[in-house]
Amino acid sequence: MLPTTAVAPGAWRYAAICFAAAIVAVVVFPPGAAVALALGVGVLWFHRDPPQQPPESGILAPADGRVSVIREEGNRVRVGIFMNVTDVHVNRAPAGGTVRSVDHRPGAYKPAFSKDSDRNERVVIDCDDYEVALIAGWFARRIHPYVEAGETLTRGQRIGHVSFGSRADVVLPPRYDREDVLVAVDEAVTAGETRLVATA
Repeated sequence: MLPTTAVAPGAWRYAAICFAAAIVAVVVFPPGAAVALALGVGVLWFHRDPPQQPPESGILAPADGRVSVIREEGNRVRVGIFMNVTDVHVNRAPAGGTVRSVDHRPGAYKPAFSKDSDRNERVVIDCDDYEVALIAGWFARRIHPYVEAGETLTRGQRIGHVSFGSRADVVLPPRYDREDVLVAVDEAVTAGETRLVATA
């Protein structure tokens, strides 16, 4: 299980490139040093990982952002959350369960807020009763799952992040229908805290 951290895993690797460029730029092009330094700080801020306090019941939002999709797919309901550049991009388990599979599916890189993003590259974390899809966008092409098949999850546990934006969907258990969903399209939600349905 991933420990609590100030930033998502791998963030320092991205930031280090910017900080190294800033050091070089001090000698060859001083104004560029300030830009590179600001980019490095921006990368760390983007990958921030604040603590959350999950409620004891309910199926929770897997991402910070705004609800962009609520639709029925056969006997299941999908809730999609668009993560803007200013949102926290660490994703969390909507409920407890055991990971059955973690499946990478290649695809396109359309803007995550568009309908075309349904065909984008993604990592699907299947917990049998529900599944979470971490979806890449036109710029975000680095999906980092933290969990593996066979792992037991707790509600609100960190399960991954998408570097530089995108979308996270949860396919609810089949016992729920659209009337059970507590959120609406365009509503702001918080990963690991906002309830999508009242009971799990």
